[in-house]
Amino acid sequence: MVDYIQEAMKPDFVLNSESGRYTEKACRRNSRHMLPVSDWLSDLPETVSKTDMVEVQFKNTRKWYYRNVNHLPLEKGTMVAVEGNPGHDVGEVTLVGQLVLLQMKKSRIDVENYEARVVYRIATDADIQRAEEAHALEHETMIKARKIAKDMQLEMKIGDVEYQGDGGKAIFYYIADGRVDFRQLIKVYAETFRIRIEMKQIGARQEAGRIGGTGPCGRELCCSTWMTRFSSVGTGAARLQNISLNPQKLAGQCAKLKCCLNYEVPTYEEAVSKLPDRRIPLETKMSTYYFFASDPLQGTVTYSTDQRSPVNLEIITAEHAIEIIKMNKRGEKPDNLGGKQTTAEGTEIGYANVVGQDDVRRFDKRRNNHQDGRQHRPGNRPNNHPNNRPQRS
Repeated sequence: MVDYIQEAMKPDFVLNSESGRYTEKACRRNSRHMLPVSDWLSDLPETVSKTDMVEVQFKNTRKWYYRNVNHLPLEKGTMVAVEGNPGHDVGEVTLVGQLVLLQMKKSRIDVENYEARVVYRIATDADIQRAEEAHALEHETMIKARKIAKDMQLEMKIGDVEYQGDGGKAIFYYIADGRVDFRQLIKVYAETFRIRIEMKQIGARQEAGRIGGTGPCGRELCCSTWMTRFSSVGTGAARLQNISLNPQKLAGQCAKLKCCLNYEVPTYEEAVSKLPDRRIPLETKMSTYYFFASDPLQGTVTYSTDQRSPVNLEIITAEHAIEIIKMNKRGEKPDNLGGKQTTAEGTEIGYANVVGQDDVRRFDKRRNNHQDGRQHRPGNRPNNHPNNRPQRS
């Protein structure tokens, strides 16, 4: 019990004696980078010794896997200098141990035949300072790169620029609808910025993931926190969930359909499969009812006596509708649907304010009937009552 209390009272930041830097606990999220991974096996030393592969993250969502050939004492949060192309890069270790192999498998990387680059050393103060100086040039470089691409009339947009840790190379992330011939553009960039240029095309969703932000749900964007693969999203997902096809509400910050539209599609598909066929009308002794609307999650169906307009709407459960369809196939007709009648606006029929209990002026009426705290009875009349006035002769 004492050991548990001492463990709980440890600070959130731990001093790494090897690197001389403070690192966060493995269970906490590192707010400086996106796509964090919680190393829930960090307290088990045997899991770290199973592999020498480590996950290193750079700016925003860019992360890759390197081999710790020198067997350095690395842990989550350690700044390292790794092999670049060419030169070296500076990044932060975000995962060590067995979970790295699981992440590589998730990224469809053949662990056995993967030729990984190596970790040179734990980053020194000089390495970190040089990387910070290079990263400070990124915004200015992006502005100039956009202007050059615009002057050359290229149909592309420079979304982000990332410098390598040694400052000798920069990755230009761009967005384009089609194929762009940027061979001349690379020559101009190399002459202007005096660095090695690498062009990398990304999509609108990847750009939103790199920039980050907050969605309409109040949480950080999924593409910048945990999503690494982007599946296509169609309007069929919105129709299945009975969501209004409003482009302004369905589009995310990337101007594409929100990825979260796909989250509940399997649940709705399962719920819709339990609903009756909307093409089959329900025959009763009173009338014929046609499908009008449905609520898959509640398992209810609304029927109307008119095919084109909401007339005599009735809400029944999906099980009851399927039972009536089976009765019709046998040649039987129920007396009525036995559902809840509603109007075209969706309000239930059969309610009326008979006693006036919902009238907001009901207290005023009662107060008028009790003047001076006395009721108007024959034996207790007010002084100004007509019967109390003197009679004229």
